[in-house]
Amino acid sequence: MKKLLLISAATLALAACGSKDDDVIGPSETPAYETPSNTVADNDLDLVELPDAQAALIAAAGSDTIYFATDQYNLEMDARATLEAQARWLIANPNVNASIEGHADERGTREYNLGLGERRANAAREYLASMGVPNNRMTVISWGKERPVALGSNEQAYAQNRRAVTVIVR
Repeated sequence: MKKLLLISAATLALAACGSKDDDVIGPSETPAYETPSNTVADNDLDLVELPDAQAALIAAAGSDTIYFATDQYNLEMDARATLEAQARWLIANPNVNASIEGHADERGTREYNLGLGERRANAAREYLASMGVPNNRMTVISWGKERPVALGSNEQAYAQNRRAVTVIVR
């Protein structure tokens, strides 16, 4: 009898949980977007990328990516110009949000590269904010060296991987 009661209680508890499908936002609904902090942990990622909006950002701004020198997170003039164009597009499209993703090349430890990627993403976010993009529409994530865009252990690959990418999300 005890086993039956335990099984019944467990079944009721599971039935009350609901499925993840209940949380999916349909195309006509406005997503709620609250971020207590501007930095997102890997296990907190539930951002949905918007490919059409991403393509529109690239078309308007020329690129969704800025690049950095080795071990640096300061913004060069070409990066600032790209971010200024991105900011204009983001301000003109107030219904979208951005995830600023920082990356590093394969050299260095995982921890070092995660920190460097975060500094790069924050530098881009801070510049976008200085151009008028509201902070509550931007999150920051560092992928460190975990998501290279170019494979290889040479300066050409390293240069492509030292970047921050503005990804349009809801």
